[in-house]
Amino acid sequence: MPRSDFKFHTIVRVRWMDCDAQGIVFNGAYLGYLEIAQAEYFRNLGFSIYKIAQRGYFDSAVVKATLEFKAPARIDDLLELHARVSHIGNTSLTLDLEIFPHQAPGPETDRLLSVIQAVYVGLNAESMQTRRVPDEIRSLVEQFEATGEVLPLQRFPALAEAAELRPPGGK
Repeated sequence: MPRSDFKFHTIVRVRWMDCDAQGIVFNGAYLGYLEIAQAEYFRNLGFSIYKIAQRGYFDSAVVKATLEFKAPARIDDLLELHARVSHIGNTSLTLDLEIFPHQAPGPETDRLLSVIQAVYVGLNAESMQTRRVPDEIRSLVEQFEATGEVLPLQRFPALAEAAELRPPGGK
């Protein structure tokens, strides 16, 4: 899909630890890029996935990840990670990630390097049982993906509290 269809992206630099001996990003590093994209996508919506998991509001686990390698990325390249939530089910959400070179617009920067799709399932970490994606997260994501608008987290009291925008039990 064209980069312009994504409402969110973030930029990362390829580090030596991401590469093989030839200076090319090795396959395992792409899951690290997926995690960066996921975390930054939700930070863009106003909360940390780590913080809300620690506070017991919502946690998830990757149950499926599909990676397609189109062209190599190399040491010290700047990469654009374009992410979107393409589906929210009852207990799952699907995150799509496309990786492009970060340079001035032109034919070389339109070259797709990699495509990753991951399915996350809501999880109660104590019982290891699935749990429903909270309606507050669903509303935030659906609004953002439809319009590009980030709704104020204060509209979602339980999520705002879990994100520590309000003191626990505070009004």
